[in-house]
Amino acid sequence: MIDLPPYPPLDPSNYYLIVVGTGVSESVSAAAASSSGSSVLHLDPNPFYGSHFASLSLPDLTSFLHSNSVSPHPPPPSSPPILPSNSHELISVDLVHRSLYSSVEISSFDSEILEEHSRRFNVDLCGPRVVFCADESINLMLKSGANNYVEFKSIDASFVGDSSGELRNVPDSRAAIFKSKSLTLLEKNLLMKFFKLVQSQLAESDDTTTTTVKISEEDMESPFVDFLAKMRLPPNIKSIILYAIAMLDYDQDNMETCRHLLKTKEGIDRLALYIKSMGRFSNALGALIYPIYGQGELPQAFCRRAAVKGCIYVLRMPITALLLDKETGDYKGVRLASGQEIFSQKLILDPCINVGLESLSSLTDQQNETLRVLVPKAMINKEKIARGICVIRGSVKSDISNALIVYPPKSLFPEQLTAIRVLQLGSGVAVCPADMHVLYFSILCENDDQGIKALLSAMSNLIRLPVPESDSSVENDTCEAKPLLLWRALYVQELVKGEFGGTISSMPSADGSLNYKETVESAVKVSKAI
Repeated sequence: MIDLPPYPPLDPSNYYLIVVGTGVSESVSAAAASSSGSSVLHLDPNPFYGSHFASLSLPDLTSFLHSNSVSPHPPPPSSPPILPSNSHELISVDLVHRSLYSSVEISSFDSEILEEHSRRFNVDLCGPRVVFCADESINLMLKSGANNYVEFKSIDASFVGDSSGELRNVPDSRAAIFKSKSLTLLEKNLLMKFFKLVQSQLAESDDTTTTTVKISEEDMESPFVDFLAKMRLPPNIKSIILYAIAMLDYDQDNMETCRHLLKTKEGIDRLALYIKSMGRFSNALGALIYPIYGQGELPQAFCRRAAVKGCIYVLRMPITALLLDKETGDYKGVRLASGQEIFSQKLILDPCINVGLESLSSLTDQQNETLRVLVPKAMINKEKIARGICVIRGSVKSDISNALIVYPPKSLFPEQLTAIRVLQLGSGVAVCPADMHVLYFSILCENDDQGIKALLSAMSNLIRLPVPESDSSVENDTCEAKPLLLWRALYVQELVKGEFGGTISSMPSADGSLNYKETVESAVKVSKAI
């Protein structure tokens, strides 16, 4: 339980919008409402900004994962509920905390070094995650002015990996295709032909007077994987396009396990995002960039923008109950952990906040309808996302610091149903000391064991565990070439769907995407609604 500081009563006590949680979606919504002139109170029960999108030191990350992987105990039944001050008009409904994390395992293999530098790390909770240069989140930052509060650096290179340990460059431009040593001359010609067709398709919408070769409507509605086969692209090229450029998760060749079979039209849209991101900014080498000091800088940028526009911020302040009109069931306000009651017309909540099912039985139909978005829902398609973080000495590529690595489905072991993404970051983006790197891993999974197994397989492919001196003779040249593991975190996160109501909205959890497309879409949807 968070120890609350002795906050004085908040003044004013009436707002247009109350936002609880400082994740990306919540912070974008707060900034949008503040910019439109609305009065906004933005709360967070944590002592830091970012919620589940925060970047934390190693001790803080460990503490957050452990404290949020076990549901807090309910208050003892002998404690009488606190009634609202005007209880003849309002009723209060207690809120409960939903834990998003499970199977949390933290391991340290060099405690002395890590303790010395533990506060020099800025480790992301929702990694791996990057930003496309042409992503809507960048456009939103430029439009809102939030870009004045955050800086980015380029991801140096992208690779596709396999069980042999080989990392092959992603040929994502004409120059990269010609320089690639892993492609044959025939493969280079086929890939160049494919990219020319995609660029012609994109140019078609801009210039209807020019006659160009375009993709037929029939092909646009067909599965993207079938279209790639029609273009005579070999399996290794198809894999690069599907999983390292279009950034798909599921095995597109396996209809039984694929939960999202991409159409060619959607595939072209994804390639368009990648192509448009290449060279958009002069200081970005490729399509992908990363915020200096970690992903937690993004929600903070929008929070700073909201504060400039008059939004009031209070950290370390949970809410414990909602206030509803006794007669109509309409939402009226919240009760803070300090006991103060704050009122607003609209409310946006962190995905961890729910109404206990036992509280609903005594409510009227109108009151239940108001709270429907806070009734605990199942996960999105029962999926989870397994995440891993490794602190290593050295780099997976000796001459590259910031890199994205993708392991397509079945590339590490036959039962691997989805792609595994790995992001390596170095001291150049201020996330770790100079002689170390941070690796982020993620994979969509159906259960914890499946996800953890896949993460460990990818980790063993890239890095090595410290070996006791007595066993040093077992190391071979291949092991010595791998970077040394110093610290590791494994955990599985639920994927919670956002629920958008008339007066109360519940934001989604951090998703399994590499970028912020769906996160920003949720914020825009809520902003339009309020």
